[in-house]
Amino acid sequence: MEITGNIKLIQDTETGTSKAGKEWAKRQLVVTTTEQYPQDIAIDFMGDKTLLLNNFKVGNPVSVSINIRGNEYNGKYYNSINGWKIANYIGNVTNSEQQPAREETADLPF
Repeated sequence: MEITGNIKLIQDTETGTSKAGKEWAKRQLVVTTTEQYPQDIAIDFMGDKTLLLNNFKVGNPVSVSINIRGNEYNGKYYNSINGWKIANYIGNVTNSEQQPAREETADLPF
């Protein structure tokens, strides 16, 4: 799946060690969608994917590829959104937006 919008927040990287003794790293990105009713979507980047966020700043329009995960703990269900790819998003720009209308002159020699 993909989410497009503008970056609202990029948090610092959190690191730690799991109960099993493995090192982990997590960095959260918040994207505000550009639909009729904008939503702030928190997306976690884990492990070496945290480095992908180094080239982006708040306000950048981006497209983020995500996986949605769900799990159960003590009878309650939780969802998480994990990002695995991020890119600048240009969107659909029409020709008239790229090149505004030019005045036509009738006395051209050709």
